[in-house]
Amino acid sequence: MYFVDGKYWPHNTALYVQNFKGNDPKYIYYLLSCLGRIRTSDKSAVPGVNRNELHEMAIPAIDDKKLQISIRKVLEAIDQKIELNNRINAELEAMAKTLYDYWFVQFDFPDTNGKPYKTSGGKMVYNPTLKREIPEGWIDCLLGDHVTFKRGISYKSGDIQDTGVPFINLNSFSLSGEFKLEGTKYYNGKFKPESKLNPGELVIAITDVTRNADIIGKSFVIPDIFDETPLMSCDVASVSSRKFCNAYLEKLFNSESYHKYIKYYASGTLVLHLDLNGVKWFKTYLPPQKLLEEYSQHCASLFKQRDIVLKENVYLESLRDWLLPMLMNGQVTVTSSAQSKAKEA
Repeated sequence: MYFVDGKYWPHNTALYVQNFKGNDPKYIYYLLSCLGRIRTSDKSAVPGVNRNELHEMAIPAIDDKKLQISIRKVLEAIDQKIELNNRINAELEAMAKTLYDYWFVQFDFPDTNGKPYKTSGGKMVYNPTLKREIPEGWIDCLLGDHVTFKRGISYKSGDIQDTGVPFINLNSFSLSGEFKLEGTKYYNGKFKPESKLNPGELVIAITDVTRNADIIGKSFVIPDIFDETPLMSCDVASVSSRKFCNAYLEKLFNSESYHKYIKYYASGTLVLHLDLNGVKWFKTYLPPQKLLEEYSQHCASLFKQRDIVLKENVYLESLRDWLLPMLMNGQVTVTSSAQSKAKEA
């Protein structure tokens, strides 16, 4: 369910509100949000919501439009802060990517005089294995010579519940590869202690259900936001390396050129499965260890800021989800001071 401003063409698989009958539209959006999952019809191959059944649902509602607006302003302020935090993290991600591109794609890393290497005339040497020029002193390698993998755990649908051990899964990946907080699930089955992941570890998606293999092979560094050390599903594998730092590998795996390469090692009909040999066979170059360490240090600072923002979003989403039904049922009332505090959140 989404609330949109402006003019849009709705798809024939979507229902949209045509007449709010004098109610505040954003209040109705939040009212529907607090109803939870709407029952779907299972009489066809594709489950769907019956519009007539939706009309007959009995729901708690407030008729006073001024009170409706007061309620939605509190919830809207929390959502706006979450969105601001998301934009902050997008900027942090862009900073890490820009530095990666500048140093390891354009080869304008700082030379011995602190100047951009290639732009300042640093010597480039043609590498016959990679069929391209790379900085003098850099060597080619197979990625498999420097990385190892650990697969996630298999699970049943009954193992996934509303609470439990945080579970990194396929839905934890955005289409561009970043960690998606709302995709976190919670596992209640059996597992071995060594199956847990530590903050800072790198994971990649090894299955995919998107039409164009958008997620296969994408990666992110585990954020330090969970109260309990998370697990990963069988759709995910962790990657470790003694040569490449995780921050570097994350950007490599999420690069457009690498993704064009790796998606051809995914096979399947409805579900794609990645052959990890494809990762191992990838030909690349090994930058100097000192440069990789320097990049890792820059990214560590960005990751720390990212995790602070993500933790705040966890709290804000929990607060919003707790307030939502309480406000709609009248168990919590809105005062002018509450609205001002929400704006400051």
